[in-house]
Amino acid sequence: MKKRSIGFNAILNGLRSVLNIIFPIITFPYVSRILLVKGIGVYNFSNSIVSYFSLIAALGISTYAIREGAKLRENKRKITQFASQVFTINMWSTFLAYLLLFVCLMLFSKLHSYAFCILIFSLQIFFTTIGTEWIYQIYEDYSYITIRSIIFQIISLILLFIFVRGPQDYLKYAAITVFSTVGSNILNFIHARRYCHIHLVWHFNWRIHLVPIIILFFANIANMIYVNSDITLLGLMKDNYVVGIYSVSSKVYQIVKTLISAVLIVTVPRLALLFGKHRMGEYKGILIKLSNILILLVLPASTGLFMLAREVVLIISGSKYLRSVNSLQILCFAYIFSILAWILSDCVLIPARREKYVLRSMSTSAVLNIIINLILIPSWNEYAAAFSTVLAEMCMFIINYHYAKDIVRDIFMSSTLLHTFISSIIGCVGIILVCVLCDFSFQSLIIKTIFSVILSIIMYGGVLLFLKNKFAIVMLNRAKMILKDRL
Repeated sequence: MKKRSIGFNAILNGLRSVLNIIFPIITFPYVSRILLVKGIGVYNFSNSIVSYFSLIAALGISTYAIREGAKLRENKRKITQFASQVFTINMWSTFLAYLLLFVCLMLFSKLHSYAFCILIFSLQIFFTTIGTEWIYQIYEDYSYITIRSIIFQIISLILLFIFVRGPQDYLKYAAITVFSTVGSNILNFIHARRYCHIHLVWHFNWRIHLVPIIILFFANIANMIYVNSDITLLGLMKDNYVVGIYSVSSKVYQIVKTLISAVLIVTVPRLALLFGKHRMGEYKGILIKLSNILILLVLPASTGLFMLAREVVLIISGSKYLRSVNSLQILCFAYIFSILAWILSDCVLIPARREKYVLRSMSTSAVLNIIINLILIPSWNEYAAAFSTVLAEMCMFIINYHYAKDIVRDIFMSSTLLHTFISSIIGCVGIILVCVLCDFSFQSLIIKTIFSVILSIIMYGGVLLFLKNKFAIVMLNRAKMILKDRL
């Protein structure tokens, strides 16, 4: 099998993440005006209902399949056997999810008026299962996933403007949304045959798969509670205005986090493969590069976003949401803990089969998040939600490090990582100076933001090169090679 470049995969996965962000940004202003408040309400409510049953169908299968399948990918017979067993479990969980969904539709009369829209969205459950996207992640085939995503989102955009023309077309919009996200999954299932022949099997030891899958499932539930508890508690304890303000901060925070994590996600199959084959030298080599590169990315991203929070909010949401600037700035302090905790969970603990500790850290962080919100929201409003997120991310990092320190102590305590951290901090001071100068020099919001970003990148890169950070030099040389090949 051709060995794929982690850097190239990171670029492709980043592009896919950007597209998944841009598509709703393009479509939402249009559909919100066409479908009006009622249509958008039905659409969002129906989608939120189905999301819970999608979680049941997914269990923790994708994470487990990537971890275990990466070790077997060089043996077609073994990977076929493994993938078929996991796929069979996924089909049973999908059947259970549909059964529970239909029971809820019959029992709760309030859902009856949303039934058609819910059923359309429920197609995502089946098509996600047969899509077996984890196969492509096991084999690090991000080029296929990205190209497929671009094609189907472009087609969906065209369909949207053709068929969604009035308030009565919310069902068509729901169908187009399903098509854009999972419409290609039948092709996925067929295309996956180049790697293995997936089929249903009936006689195998279910328990060896089910125990870790269920643990990862509960970790996913804890994570969902953790992610959603801020807005849920704000909605219960405060009014819609406060929820709307914090929603902007939270959305921007998640977008930046998604983009940064594109580098991390593509390394998981490779790290799982190396750890599973006990190739610890290669494993730690990639983990060292990953940790250093992510620190070089996350610190300037959080600093830049802190300095340009006002401009970002004005560009994305307008002056009515300016109050969200402060909560967004508080959330910027969560990035470093969040990314480091993510490295430890997905790149260390899960490949090492310590998923029960991931469940423990996520559950503890979720409980801490909820408790702090309950105590502080009455007086601090959305600032409490942002502050609780920072503390919860810090808690998750500390717990993950405690359970992974025997593997990563030499990496996290190394002079190399310390040098990267210090050089990045010095570079961030340069970013602050650039943003302050641009604030005084430019009146136009757009021009100020563009110059702040461009000059900050130049300043930060210059500082890293001056301090001879070897990871920055490697990234620069790699960029030069790519440009040279393209020209």
